[in-house]
Amino acid sequence: MSADRVTPAVRSRMMSGIRGKNTQPELAIRSALHRQGFRFRLHRKDLPGKPDVVFPGYRAVILVHGCFWHGHGCHLFRWPKTRRDFWRQKITANIARDHRHHRALTDCGWRVAIIWECALKGRTRLSMEAIAEDCATWLNSNETGLVLGGDEIRTAE
Repeated sequence: MSADRVTPAVRSRMMSGIRGKNTQPELAIRSALHRQGFRFRLHRKDLPGKPDVVFPGYRAVILVHGCFWHGHGCHLFRWPKTRRDFWRQKITANIARDHRHHRALTDCGWRVAIIWECALKGRTRLSMEAIAEDCATWLNSNETGLVLGGDEIRTAE
């Protein structure tokens, strides 16, 4: 018996609708930063991991991570109850790939910000104005990293 609440056909349709780029959270962040006057490039193929938002003049990138797909330890992430081995392997591989891309970007002299989905939705969400302001402050600083989650804001120098 499957623990899933929807039929396999419905689950398949739902999963096929999930995009890897130009997601709603990514579009919201891009829009907020554009309103603040920031100009950027998208998904540059010449950078490790094709970052979501690239600010060449600031030598900075923003990665917008979905909490499920990237294994964030927040209230939005739960290990699936079906096909456990498949999902554990998939999400663990995503996390490892994220670490490799992050290291490659910093090794090339890029500053990296990660904005987690839980910063944008759920019970711990932050306002879009606060997220945009934190990103703007970070972009104009010398700090090498920024992490925005629903219950965390961390910078690294």
